[in-house]
Amino acid sequence: MTSFAELTNEFLDAEFDDSPVRASGLGLTEYDERLDDLSEAAFERRSAADTAWLNRFRDLDVGSLGFDEQIDRDLVISILRGRQILDDFQVWRRQPDTYLNPGMQGIFSLFLHRLRPMDQLVSASISRMKLIPGNLEAGKRNLRPDMVPEIFLDRAANQARAGAKYVREILPAQIEDAALSAKLAEAGEAAGSAYDGYVAYLEEMRPNATGEWMLGEDRYSALLREKELLGFGARELRDRGQAAYDELAIDLTRCARELRDTDDWKQVLDELNEDHPRTPEEMRIGYEDWTERARVFLREHRLTSFPEGEECAVVPSPPFQRPVLAVASYMQPPPFSDRMLGHFFVPFPPDGASEEEIQKRLASNSYPGIPTTAVHEAYPGHHWHLVMMKSNPSRLRQVYRTPYFSEGWALYAERMMREQGFFTDMRHEMNQYEATIFRAARIVVDTSLHMGEMTWDEAVTYMTTKTGLTEPTAKAEVTRYCAWPTQASSYLTGCLEIVRIREAFFAAHGSSDTDALRAFHNGITSSGGLPIALAERAVLATA
Repeated sequence: MTSFAELTNEFLDAEFDDSPVRASGLGLTEYDERLDDLSEAAFERRSAADTAWLNRFRDLDVGSLGFDEQIDRDLVISILRGRQILDDFQVWRRQPDTYLNPGMQGIFSLFLHRLRPMDQLVSASISRMKLIPGNLEAGKRNLRPDMVPEIFLDRAANQARAGAKYVREILPAQIEDAALSAKLAEAGEAAGSAYDGYVAYLEEMRPNATGEWMLGEDRYSALLREKELLGFGARELRDRGQAAYDELAIDLTRCARELRDTDDWKQVLDELNEDHPRTPEEMRIGYEDWTERARVFLREHRLTSFPEGEECAVVPSPPFQRPVLAVASYMQPPPFSDRMLGHFFVPFPPDGASEEEIQKRLASNSYPGIPTTAVHEAYPGHHWHLVMMKSNPSRLRQVYRTPYFSEGWALYAERMMREQGFFTDMRHEMNQYEATIFRAARIVVDTSLHMGEMTWDEAVTYMTTKTGLTEPTAKAEVTRYCAWPTQASSYLTGCLEIVRIREAFFAAHGSSDTDALRAFHNGITSSGGLPIALAERAVLATA
C-alpha cells in the first residue's frame, strides 16, 4: 500500500508539474523555464485530476494516520473540494487576467528572489517570455464574451499594458550586464507585442462582454463550509459582518469624541486622511519606519519568537500589480529555500494616473493609518507568520494555506498590538478600528454582491460612505471582490475565529500571561495557514 508520505509526494509532484510558476515561486528552481498550460484541454484535465485525487485522499484509512497526517489529509480534501465547487463556474472563461498572471508573476518572482545566478535567471525568464504569447492566445480561444463581465476588461487591459512596459523597459533596465539586458529586451519586445495584441482583443470584446461575476449563494456557502471548514453559510456570515460593523462603529464614535468632540467618526477619518504622504516614496519611507517600530515592540514585549535571519524589505509594488491592486501586499520568501527575506509591497499608483488620483490613493495611505498596515503586512502579520511557518516539516502546509487563516491572522495581529499598547496615539488607534470596520464592511459587500443583493455601483457607494475609502480605491476594491469571491470576507471572519481559539488555548494552558500568549502565537503560526477548524486542532494539541 502507498504510504501517506508517498501519496502526498505524488500529489505535490503532479501539482508542481501542472503549475510550474507556483512551483518556481516556492523555490523549486527546476521549474523556472516553464509556464502553466492554459489551454482548454489543460483546464478539463485539471478538473478530472482533482476528482481523482479527492477520492484517493478520502479513501485513506484515517485510523492508520498520525495526528499531523490527519490534519494534512483534511487540508488536501478542503483544497480539492474548493476547486470542485468552483468547477462549473468556469472562472477560466470569465476572467481575462487568468492568462496574464502566470507570465507576469513567473518572471517577476525570478528576479525578486534571485535563487540562481543572473545568467540563469535571464535565460529562464526569456524561456518564459517566449511562452507568454501562447498563454494569451489560449485566453483568446477560451474566454467567452457572454461569460466575461465588462468590469473585468479594464482591470485586465491595464494589467496587460503594465506587463508590456515591464518586460520591454523596466526589467531590462534592472540588469547591469549589457549583453544580458539586450537579450531580455529582445525577448521583452516580442512578449510586449503579445500583450498589446491582448489589449486590442479585450477592447474588441467590450460590446459583447455581458457575463456575470456573481458566484451565487449556494456556491459561496459551500466554499465557507467545505473549503474553509466554517460552520455557517453566506447569509449568516453577512449577519455577523453587520453585527461587527455596528459594534466597531461604537468604538469609532468614542475615538471621534475624544479627538474632535463629535460623533461623526467618518468625518474625523476623512480629516485624518488629509495627513498623508505627498509622494509615493514618502509613503514607502513611512511604511518602512513603522515596520521597524513594530518589530522592536514585539521583541521588547516578548510577544513572539523570531526565526533566525528573518528580514522584511519595504519596497514599491510591482508595476504590473498597480492597476489591479490599490492596497499594500506581501510576498513571502520561497518556502523550499533557505531564504528568509520577505517583501512588503507599498501600493504605488499605476503609470498614467493623474495627480488628483495619485493624491487620493495616497490619502488612503495616511500617516495615521500607516502603523496599522505595517503591523498587518509585516510584524507580526504576514511576514512574521510566513517565516514562522517555514519551520513546519509538512510539505503540504508549505504549499497550501487559506486566506481565512493568513488574512485572519494579519487582522488579529493588528488587534493584538492594539491590546498590548502599540498604538499610543489615538489617531493610530482610531485607524486600527477603521481598518477593522473596513473588513466588516467587506463582509457585508462581498456576501451581498455574490448573493445578488447588491450591484457594483451600490457596493462602491457603500464602501465610500461606510468606510474611509476614497472613490478610486473603492472602485478597485469592489472589482476585486467581484473577481475573487469569499476572499474579502476572510479578514475579520478569521480574526474573530483566532480570538476564539486563543481563549480556548488559554483555558487549556491554564494561563493567559505573556508566556502563554507567546506560546499561542508561536504555536498557531508555525502550524501553517490552515482552515480554521484544522488550525484549532493543531494549536490546542500544544497547549
